[in-house]
Amino acid sequence: MQVSIETTSGLERRLTVGVPAEQIDSEVNKRLQQAAKTVRINGFRKGKVPLKVVKQRFGAGVRQEVVGEVMSRSFYDAVSKEDVKPAGQPSIEPKQMEEGKDLEFVATFEVYPEVALADFAGLEVTRLTAGVTDADIDKMIEVLQKQQATWEDIKRKAKKGDRVNISYVGTKDGEAFEGGSAENQFLVLGSDSMIPGFEKGLIGCKAGEEHVLDLTFPEDYQAEELRGAAVQFKVTVNGAAAQKLPELDDAFFEKYGVTEGGVEKFREEVKANMARELKNAAQAKVKTQVMDALVEKHDVDLPKALVKSEIGALRNQMVQRFGGAANNQQIDFASLLPDDMFNEQAERRVKLGLVVGEIIKANEIKVDAERVRSMVEELASTYQEPEEVINHYYGNRDLLASVESAVLEDQVVDFLLAAGKVVEKESTYDEVIKPAEKDA
Repeated sequence: MQVSIETTSGLERRLTVGVPAEQIDSEVNKRLQQAAKTVRINGFRKGKVPLKVVKQRFGAGVRQEVVGEVMSRSFYDAVSKEDVKPAGQPSIEPKQMEEGKDLEFVATFEVYPEVALADFAGLEVTRLTAGVTDADIDKMIEVLQKQQATWEDIKRKAKKGDRVNISYVGTKDGEAFEGGSAENQFLVLGSDSMIPGFEKGLIGCKAGEEHVLDLTFPEDYQAEELRGAAVQFKVTVNGAAAQKLPELDDAFFEKYGVTEGGVEKFREEVKANMARELKNAAQAKVKTQVMDALVEKHDVDLPKALVKSEIGALRNQMVQRFGGAANNQQIDFASLLPDDMFNEQAERRVKLGLVVGEIIKANEIKVDAERVRSMVEELASTYQEPEEVINHYYGNRDLLASVESAVLEDQVVDFLLAAGKVVEKESTYDEVIKPAEKDA
């Protein structure tokens, strides 16, 4: 096998490979001889079909199959010989495939970049610290109650927190505008789901009343034709209801897995879940700061193939999250999501993957089996049968690999923090659990 490689631009390489004709012809003849033993052709007994006839009938297809396999195998043999690491799948173009002549093909691909690691001694991050107070627990229990709340019709004037059922027509310069009308729409006053002034204008309304709201759309409204526009909404209040929270009794506790111990046990369970959430959120914020620093400190050439693959993964995630409703309406949701929408996040992920991988390699960081077990047990603790979940993880290689990958990233974070500086800052539960601004 003859191999030559050249750099075309940046990370792109062009590999030219030549394979002796004898290697191709030998494999083709071998397969045709095997086929001759089993193939059925009219006029010949099974196993008695002449090789010449088998070749005439199947030779071209067998040769194409062999050539494809040989090019794929030869490519990976060649990159191993040249000691290069392809990033993504190659584009393979045959140059010479004529029978009896040496096979020649050209493979174009990108390679992984060299990553020069920065000095982490100056790394400084802030770790928010907080506890779960009784007030935090009370607030969380109220959230859980609201999830199970019911609505009761009221005759009094509606106030913030009440739910109204409304029909309305919006007009601009006396003409109804698109998206400005609705029938029998539920609206919780104070939810800020409508434009500024709409919900405030309905505070104090009662079922059966009609109201006229003179409002102005925000300057940054998504519909360009309505930005800053003066409009009028004629609103009919069809009904109003107040939220009724469920009692904190055994029936309520049982919905959250607490079957005995009453309110005291329920509060313990809520506190334990909140403490776990608090711990994970604090760690996530530290990790985000570390990952932000890695992105900022490293300038890395990114293989286009890896970025494209990551864009595809991000698009699929979004389609799975939001595409169901669109697909029910026979909409190709994926086609509405352009690459540009995911490009920045994809580039960040690819860069972090390359840098983190180099840190692991350079410092010979190995995954900690005990930390993997601990993470699996923590994940399983939220289920009713944790032991079954643990066994499921350890019986599924892909699931366990995802945990190992997460643990390895956490070990990298710990390694970098050991070389840097961590500043503790007292905070609150609500502040700590706010989502991190960037996806690490």
